[in-house]
Amino acid sequence: MPIRSHLPLNALRAFEASARHLSFTKAGLELRVTQTAISHQVKQLEQMLGATLFRRLPRGLTLTDEALALFPVLNDAFSRISSAIDRIEAKEAREVVTVGCVGTFATGWLLQRLDLFRDAHPHIDLRLLTNNNRVDMAGDGLDIALRFGDGSWHGTEAIHLMSAPLSPICHPATASRLRKPSDLARENLLRSYRAEEWPLWFAVTGAPCPMIQGPIFDSSVAMAEAAARGVGVGLVPIAMFSRELETGRLARPFAAEIAAGSYWLTWLKSKEPTSGMRAFRDWLIEAARAEPLSRVRGVIEQELQPRAAKRLRSKTSG
Repeated sequence: MPIRSHLPLNALRAFEASARHLSFTKAGLELRVTQTAISHQVKQLEQMLGATLFRRLPRGLTLTDEALALFPVLNDAFSRISSAIDRIEAKEAREVVTVGCVGTFATGWLLQRLDLFRDAHPHIDLRLLTNNNRVDMAGDGLDIALRFGDGSWHGTEAIHLMSAPLSPICHPATASRLRKPSDLARENLLRSYRAEEWPLWFAVTGAPCPMIQGPIFDSSVAMAEAAARGVGVGLVPIAMFSRELETGRLARPFAAEIAAGSYWLTWLKSKEPTSGMRAFRDWLIEAARAEPLSRVRGVIEQELQPRAAKRLRSKTSG
């Protein structure tokens, strides 16, 4: 308790900014002081704590175990202080929740439902930051992250939202010349940074996997856009592209799919959920479970049935 009477707030702020940026220089730019002043304040904090907080390397900084324990607490505390000040200045009891979201889930599912959340919780402002599924929750100042994967991320709590099997998509003209999975050997196959996805898909179909040399994408949204422009055939979480299938901008040539991951709602174990975080979390879980992608499956079936019928006619006529 006595330490609260002389908390070194400037030094703690200098440490938090330095830990977030892993740079004294960038921390100084953010706090509008010199790099030397930041370094001096951090050194004073280290002396007071009797612990080293940073390992100084030729090309930057790394955090010690003591720093890893202190940083998320300070990051959360300063975020809460900032939010409280913003609400006071706005003269209303509003809360900001910062959400990081993989871009495919944002465009394919979340954005079209945000007005429902706003109507249910008008006092909460969402700050939405999209990404390619690679995030640093503490460093990016995220309250919640919506991710694609297996639900196992170090230091986080995770709640399953929905499965997201992968299946091929392409331009309708490309789909018209694809009769069986082995026909894909003649096409340009668009890839993600997860190299195992196409081999797994071909294994499910029983067709041999060709040598895959197409461009690599870090976003399924960008991959689908390339496919819609006729660049090649992409392997994407099919449920996130129901609108493109419905309008005919994209086609799904084959029904085979693979389970490569799911969408998860995550937050740091070290971060005590705010009322706004809990409200968004509960709303998102309910919304995901209330709509189990039945409409998406209907769209996919409508897309596949005419092609299946055409193939059947060609076989019987032969």
